[in-house]
Amino acid sequence: MSDNLQNDLQVIFCEMCTEEDRKPARKTCMKCEISMCVQHLQAHLTTPVLLQTHPLTEPMAICGTTKCPQHGKLLEYFCLDDMTCVCVSCAIEDQHRIHNMKTFSTAHKELMEKLNTEQQALLGKTDDENVSLEKWEKSEREKLGRSSVRLIEAVTNLRDIALTSVQSSVTARMVSIKTSNSSMQAAQKEKDTFRFLQLYSQVHQDVEKAKAVDLRKGLEPGSDRDKLVQEIRQNGEQMVKQAGHFWGSLLTLVDPENHQELNATSSDLIFDPQTLDPGMSLSKDKRKIFHSSWLEQCSAMLLIRSAKSVPNFQRWMVRLSQDSDWTIGLCDKQSAKNLKDGHVYGLCYEGDQLSSVTTEYGDCCDASVSSEGVFGQLKNVMATTEKKRRVSSVLITRQGKNGDCTVPRPEVVEVFWNFAASSLSFFNRIGQHQREEIITIEMSLNSWDLAPFVQLAKTNVQNIPQQQWECPCGKVYHKNSNGYTEVNAGFCKRNPPAQTNCSCGAIIGDIRITEVVCELQ
Repeated sequence: MSDNLQNDLQVIFCEMCTEEDRKPARKTCMKCEISMCVQHLQAHLTTPVLLQTHPLTEPMAICGTTKCPQHGKLLEYFCLDDMTCVCVSCAIEDQHRIHNMKTFSTAHKELMEKLNTEQQALLGKTDDENVSLEKWEKSEREKLGRSSVRLIEAVTNLRDIALTSVQSSVTARMVSIKTSNSSMQAAQKEKDTFRFLQLYSQVHQDVEKAKAVDLRKGLEPGSDRDKLVQEIRQNGEQMVKQAGHFWGSLLTLVDPENHQELNATSSDLIFDPQTLDPGMSLSKDKRKIFHSSWLEQCSAMLLIRSAKSVPNFQRWMVRLSQDSDWTIGLCDKQSAKNLKDGHVYGLCYEGDQLSSVTTEYGDCCDASVSSEGVFGQLKNVMATTEKKRRVSSVLITRQGKNGDCTVPRPEVVEVFWNFAASSLSFFNRIGQHQREEIITIEMSLNSWDLAPFVQLAKTNVQNIPQQQWECPCGKVYHKNSNGYTEVNAGFCKRNPPAQTNCSCGAIIGDIRITEVVCELQ
């Protein structure tokens, strides 16, 4: 199709001219729904009534109606909120009366300027985005390539170790069968009685050895087999680890929102204790909290610090004890030693129930909670106001077959703090690469000095007299009328003496067992 013909097809002609002498249209009347040339447009330009009530636009092809389907009136305005054309009745009487309304010409001008601005911004970042996408795609390909190569090497190495050793063992057993067969044939051919009897002893040994061979078994028992089994286990662990890396890389590539590598969390995070009861202690690397059960109750308040500065978000994961209460989230640094005095956004597990908690001060908007995660319904909302302090607690439940039920205690909690969106999301970490959303808290826009924190509370179960006590070194002691005696010692001595200390030095019967109640992942 020629350029001239294309231009002709785009020209809007006057609908009032005769077919033989049709001229290009100058304007289109939206009310009359016709396009007119300069000559036929004069009436609309000179008649006051038509000039006021018949809006004119640039020549256009009328596609569909220009009347409001609800009121039957001319469409004269554009609602920027709903992105639709409306009539004067819609703009004055209906729901559009509180919306941002513009005349067609004004809306056209403003939207055109907006499009131009967005186009310039998009074009300005397209090159950078393309480069970033290419770098990301190349990085992910290289990571997958490395993972797959290491996985293949681990699998091949494990296979070769096992097959080579078993093949050598089977070959040796086959040789013993052949040797016994040769010995029997040689003995059967011997005619001299004395020489036959001399040979028979060796033949008998070869035959008995051959009869004991079982080709369906693996290696014969012994140090060689024990060494090989240990080596296979070590290589197998390496293979499983590499398979996990490969599997996780694939999941992270196709669904990064719900599958992220566990080791992607910053390893420079440490605990900064604000309060620490005597029953709690901090590891040397400041990433674990220990509990020694010699106090009935003990607690700890810990901030989580990082040497790195992340401008857009912060992410951390914490493994928590299954028999302690805790709260994890964000708090005001200035009020870290007493959470009741400052702003708090967190996830709390207390009394076998999981809930979200928010505490805000000052003239701020309410924090809202979204339940887009797999844990479903949120209910039992409680809010109290005291002066300028607002506290909200939301019990987290999920839909079960018999109605709502409580959410199981998460073992590893992942927290994602999005600075730009001012939101705090909590996830239940399942395995190394998968997570399920528990809850997302939409925080009020603020300039508060917030910091990640973990609050722990541990209550000991009432002590019950132990009939048997197991030392951390592995030895087991039984309690009788005389005291504790080692279980294995009873097989060697009729009346083994009572002991107060294990050979490793631990006090027998001591209930002060140390456990990890919180650990940064």
